Amino acid sequence: MQIKRYDTNQCMSQAVVHNGFAFLAGQVADDTSLDVKGQTTQILTKIDALLAKLGSDRTGILAANIWLASAASYNDVNEVWDAWVPTGEAPARACVESKLAFPQYTVEIGVIAAVRST
Repeated sequence: MQIKRYDTNQCMSQAVVHNGFAFLAGQVADDTSLDVKGQTTQILTKIDALLAKLGSDRTGILAANIWLASAASYNDVNEVWDAWVPTGEAPARACVESKLAFPQYTVEIGVIAAVRST
């Protein structure tokens, strides 16, 4: 059984790959001064980079979880998300309102993806 962990610290790994699947930690924006659309865009860019590092891309995303600090931002997040997801490649998805770990975050996104190579 081979498990590969990426960008690991004592608390967590940014990604774990096992048996052809990549499990990404919830990603948050680095620039919390951005509005929810800006934070979402930044998060999706981070997800793209992590997936590329693991041998996958957004067409390999199987499932996504999105946590919103406010359900009022649902349409704004979807506007960015829908433009990012390749046509016909939408993953299974859950999107909920949740109190996030720090108040400066407006959105957090975690995904599970198929990995073609590592």
